Formats: sequence, C-alpha cells, structure tokens
Amino acid sequence: MLIEVLGSGCAKCKLLAERAEEAAQGLGKEFALMKITEYPAIVARGVMTTPGLVVDGVLKCQGQVPTVAAIQAFLR
Repeated sequence: MLIEVLGSGCAKCKLLAERAEEAAQGLGKEFALMKITEYPAIVARGVMTTPGLVVDGVLKCQGQVPTVAAIQAFLR
C-alpha cells in the first residue's frame, strides 16, 4: 500500500506521517510512506488544506491530523 502525506513539512505534517506509519505497522500492513511537499503535486491530488493523507491514490482526509485509530480505519 502507498501512503502519501501531503504538506509543507510543518509540525502537523510530520505528526501525520508519524501516526500513519504507526497505524500501518500496527495493522501489520506492508506499506511505503511518501512525503509530498511540492505545492503543484499537493493540489493535483485534490488537497486544498494541509496536511492531507492519501492512501493508494484515494484522498482520505485533509486539514487535520486524525488519531492512529482513525488512520487504521482508513487503511483497512
């Protein structure tokens, strides 16, 4: 599975990346985590408010940092 964290690299973006990694590891899923920081690439994925979370090409959330449990629900 491909998990993409979209944002400028701010504290919220870093926290989302940490939680996404923890969520995937907790489920025992094989995954790749990418951090997308280029504004055109972020907008191209439909994110208007960062941070954004995209899983296998599907936008799951934006503008917030969900809990690890909520991210695990996105990954199932």
